[in-house]
Amino acid sequence: MENNDKPQIPQQMKVRWDNTNMHSAYSNVCNVSGTREEIVLFFGMNQAWDPAQQEMTIQLSNRIVMSPFVAKRLAALLNNVIKDYENKYGALEA
Repeated sequence: MENNDKPQIPQQMKVRWDNTNMHSAYSNVCNVSGTREEIVLFFGMNQAWDPAQQEMTIQLSNRIVMSPFVAKRLAALLNNVIKDYENKYGALEA
């Protein structure tokens, strides 16, 4: 009798994170736009210090382009991270 009758258990894929080209940047501003094919996230810095000023300039530093499928997975991951954070440190007011 052959082993073809037994269900095959898929092998767990090992993921290796390569951070050799990674750069870090701080952002206190984020904007999002999208089309049917892609979601675009813009990250930057608001360095305005005068609340009475009439105009502010946001210095954009990074643009991340992704498919809607990746954006949905990112949204789920962020929701989970925020939920864990709030469970540990208390609710965040948006």
